[in-house]
Amino acid sequence: MGHTIAEKILGNHAGGKPATAGEIVVADVDFAMIHDARAGNALKMIEKLGAKSLPHVKRTALVLDHYSPPPNMEAANTHVAMREFAEKHGSPLYDVGDGICHQVLPEGGHLTCGDLVVGTDTHSTTYGAFNAFGTGVEGTDVSAVMMTGKLWFRVPETIRIELNGPLQPGVWAKDVTLHMLSQLGAEGANYQALEYVGSGVSAMAIDDRMTLSNHAAELGAKAALLEADEKTFAWLKAHGAAAPKPVKADADATYARRIVVDTAKLPPQVARQHHIDDVVGVNEVANQKIQVALIGTCTNGRLDDIRQAAAILKGRKLAKGVRMIVTPASRAIYLAAMREGLFEILTTAGASVEAAGCGTCVNITGHYIAGDKQVVISSANRNFKGRLGNPDSEIWIGSAATVAASALTGFITDARTVAGGDWRAAA
Repeated sequence: MGHTIAEKILGNHAGGKPATAGEIVVADVDFAMIHDARAGNALKMIEKLGAKSLPHVKRTALVLDHYSPPPNMEAANTHVAMREFAEKHGSPLYDVGDGICHQVLPEGGHLTCGDLVVGTDTHSTTYGAFNAFGTGVEGTDVSAVMMTGKLWFRVPETIRIELNGPLQPGVWAKDVTLHMLSQLGAEGANYQALEYVGSGVSAMAIDDRMTLSNHAAELGAKAALLEADEKTFAWLKAHGAAAPKPVKADADATYARRIVVDTAKLPPQVARQHHIDDVVGVNEVANQKIQVALIGTCTNGRLDDIRQAAAILKGRKLAKGVRMIVTPASRAIYLAAMREGLFEILTTAGASVEAAGCGTCVNITGHYIAGDKQVVISSANRNFKGRLGNPDSEIWIGSAATVAASALTGFITDARTVAGGDWRAAA
């Protein structure tokens, strides 16, 4: 009997033989991450357990991204404790403005193909874009990793999703994952791994692949794994990662379910207010007026997303009454966008640009709170009621291209209708 990517990676880290779905394994963790919203309990647990040594602490990154910048004294003091801990033990530290955990870990070369990576955030599934098993855990679990280098896992069943055909211009991985939410429902893949394969995946750039794996968290997935190819190897090498150990599923692997999507025919998708799985084609809601446009987060704050927005807004202005906020996923992306002139295009159009971080997405910093009855179109990952601090506002979710096109017209808009079909090259 063959095995899936998830079964192979977990098995490789728990004795060397492929594991089987449903099996409980104790596995060696290659790298761990803890962000500031979960660090307090983790550091207290280490102290409570009286750990005399932390042999794996240098393979655990501390990321200050949720309280970025800290909105209160408690958060500020958590940051102080994290900096002191990193200085004492030699942990990699990503400070305020360095970026979002799921972006800085691969950018920092901390993971490679075949790795097992855990982080204190559900969107740790992002690392599957690099053929690694990435999954979210609690802060106390990371305490255990720092002390032992191990965690226990129940090996998940896997859903195989075959994407057939390259996406149309103006359609992105965001649209694919929204489509999957319409098919499976929010939490529809609870504690299951997703395995994305096919020509649709092969045609995607790394930025889009990261979106595909990241957004699997909304499906409830334990991991979202892609096969490695030359694009993967080149990206990892450019960012100083260790030699890849690519893992591929066997032809006779057992899957809980197989799904085939004709991605070549997929139109842009939008998730309607309050429900991430209430998804329709963008043209079905083209008369929906908006007041705010948000581009960023760990899901869609990468350079390609910012390029999409700049391509659409170059030489144009936001619609009257529309406010637009852009938050890059990391300092490196911020600098790259500056070098390419993308932020000049966006700010000239009327947008505001924030430092890299999670604050706006999860409304921790209070940088943006939606007003009563305001309609927000966002490239973020979630749109539940009150996500932006006001339960009397609405949040709709789409790709960065959809968000930018909507900001241009003042209504939810298919980017392909405003950019003449040649908008990719406009940036």
